[in-house]
Amino acid sequence: MRNLILSALVAGAALLGANAASAQDIDSSTNYGELNLSAGFTPDPALLSLLAGGSVDADDRFDGCTGYITESPDVRLFWSGSSKGAPNIKISALSNADTTIIVNGPDGRWYCDDDSGEDSNPVVELSPMNGRYEIWVGTYSEGETKRAVLSISEVTSF
Repeated sequence: MRNLILSALVAGAALLGANAASAQDIDSSTNYGELNLSAGFTPDPALLSLLAGGSVDADDRFDGCTGYITESPDVRLFWSGSSKGAPNIKISALSNADTTIIVNGPDGRWYCDDDSGEDSNPVVELSPMNGRYEIWVGTYSEGETKRAVLSISEVTSF
């Protein structure tokens, strides 16, 4: 019985350690700043130049997500003014490299995309929720960074 309890404690500690190591640091400072946008904002889209990529394998952190990202979010978006029937928020990226997008929404859920936008660009389209979004733009080579433009829009995506 003692060995069974000890085994369960060791397994539980290993699981806790694995979960703590796999969490992105959503509260850390961003790599490229913060945006405060409200429904109906202008000019639309809001564009931000950045370097996509990092050394964290997104597939190791989020099931079904691809690309390499940084620990800290690239951009933090504060969204307000959502109402029933409001247009979706389209978060997309454009680059000469193959990029990916990962978003942590105000609901605590993780969203990711690789090639759903035009010309196989990544786009995450979400029903607008008031609150804070963390956004990462990834690349396909570990440690490699590539120039990219992040777009946040109610009307268009890349």
